Amino acid sequence: MTASSPKSLPSIGFLTIVDAQEQGLFGGYLVLNLVGRPLEFYCTAPVRPNRAQEILYGATLKPFLFGEQIGQTLFKKSKLKPVAVCTDREDALAVRDHIATPVMLAADVRAGDESGQTAGRSHRLDDAHPTPSRLVRFELAAQRVSVRRDFADDQRVIEAAWDPTAHDLDLNEPFERIREAIDEARRAGKKS
Repeated sequence: MTASSPKSLPSIGFLTIVDAQEQGLFGGYLVLNLVGRPLEFYCTAPVRPNRAQEILYGATLKPFLFGEQIGQTLFKKSKLKPVAVCTDREDALAVRDHIATPVMLAADVRAGDESGQTAGRSHRLDDAHPTPSRLVRFELAAQRVSVRRDFADDQRVIEAAWDPTAHDLDLNEPFERIREAIDEARRAGKKS
């Protein structure tokens, strides 16, 4: 594929949720081209479920908030349609129910690193309750990723669309950028 500008390269979306206890949940969505340059960034105002939602949604509250309320909203704002959306929050995989784009969960260790140690990373793979039976795990460019079992075909679609030039793209690093951008926006909001 030839490209005349960074926007014409294939892109990948990165979705994460930041829980700022005092303010609520902030969603961030960063679209990068496959060499890691930012093309779009969006974040939400804080989302805080009320007590009735907490009671009525029960265990389905996080997937509802992360996937439908936050993830779907951010994805719809984007003008670009990436080859895949990557998240570091398992509950955010619920966005796949609302978009046609494949969604994958990035593991926080590179394939081959069995220690599970990650320098300075605090990703939320599998949040509080690991559910490996709900996930199909595979390697993508020497990185561990997963898709939901009920969207297992996403693996094939992602692998077929993955550009070899993206082999060096660290799928976990963009989440740090998103968290820092959200923190900066929160600080700026407190000053005004």
